[in-house]
Amino acid sequence: MNIKIIAVGKLKERYLTDAAAEYIKRLSRFGSVEIVEIPDKKIPDNVSEKQCEQLLNDEGDAIMAKITPTQYVVTLCVEAAQLSSEQFAAKLAECALGGSSNIAFVIGGSLGLASKVKNRADLRLGFSKMTFPHQLMRVILLEQVYRAFKINAGETYHK
Repeated sequence: MNIKIIAVGKLKERYLTDAAAEYIKRLSRFGSVEIVEIPDKKIPDNVSEKQCEQLLNDEGDAIMAKITPTQYVVTLCVEAAQLSSEQFAAKLAECALGGSSNIAFVIGGSLGLASKVKNRADLRLGFSKMTFPHQLMRVILLEQVYRAFKINAGETYHK
């Protein structure tokens, strides 16, 4: 399976880059993992609604340019349905069995995701009703993808 994570912003803290690198290394036995970083735009202090919309659109255009027509796209959205780890694993297995072995996960920036990106999604996925920093979300996503592969392989990591 080929996993692409399209994320707005760079990982800046070493503990996050180390954690991400560890999960990418662990995932390498199950398939390839590619990280695509979209530059995040500086958000002015007194940003207007129109400026927010323009920033989201600009990020959305950059994200959409990294998605191929045949990829199964999963957007991480706070308002989306949440799955258990087992349900997430089953969804990844279903993708693989259904011929969707190229999956793109999309993590937005501080403002979230543009509607055009959400509308492109084959699956909108929520991790929590809580808000997480988008840099930390990348590590959480990598861990959950790794957990899903371990569950599908019948291995003991999950428990």
